[in-house]
Amino acid sequence: MADHIGIVACSAPGAALCYETICSESQNLLGPHEHPEISMHAFSFGRHVRLLEAGDWPAMGKLLVESAGKLASIGAKFAICPDNTVHQAMEYVVGETPIEWLHIAQVVAAEARRTGARRLGILGTRYLMEGPVYAEKLGQLGIEWRIPSAADRATIHAIIFDELVFNRVTPKSQDELGRIIAKLERDEACDAVVLGCTELPLAVTGKISSLPTLDSTRLLARAAIRRSVTGSAE
Repeated sequence: MADHIGIVACSAPGAALCYETICSESQNLLGPHEHPEISMHAFSFGRHVRLLEAGDWPAMGKLLVESAGKLASIGAKFAICPDNTVHQAMEYVVGETPIEWLHIAQVVAAEARRTGARRLGILGTRYLMEGPVYAEKLGQLGIEWRIPSAADRATIHAIIFDELVFNRVTPKSQDELGRIIAKLERDEACDAVVLGCTELPLAVTGKISSLPTLDSTRLLARAAIRRSVTGSAE
């Protein structure tokens, strides 16, 4: 019997992609049309955005704890959050909920090690690229990382908050993302790139990226399937 998965949602497109991936790929372990029980809880994304802008990570943690508590109350056995940036609040979450969490950056870091990546380019919101979430998890495994220039970080941040969170993808933004990835490859010798915003897979495809991509949304979803079915996310 597969464990009930709880999804703590922030922005809609990333949460939807995570949910869809769990539903569509679970059949690899459970058989045609089968997937674990899944529940999702979402506060208004605006609440998350205001806390991000204020840099109020303790309050963000409380919001995540409340979501996880609601999910636990209806039977979820563990929680995932398909939003990289809010994982900066995890120090205020772990141990405060009745169910365990899978950490998105830890899942991505494990995949980077498995594939032999040595230096990763990190793409995401400004808060994510400049914050400790990936630095901590990659550093634990001895994997190097680089982030784009300040100007390019501003460009990516704007693309995410002005377009992708509204499920909008424009060719111009795809071209910009492709340019930034190529620059990380050329100037920083990155050998793979982390799509560290759960909406970035909407825009960054194989045709856009000159580097192999680590899709945090789908990797988290696949880890959740394994954890639900086998008891281990590995």
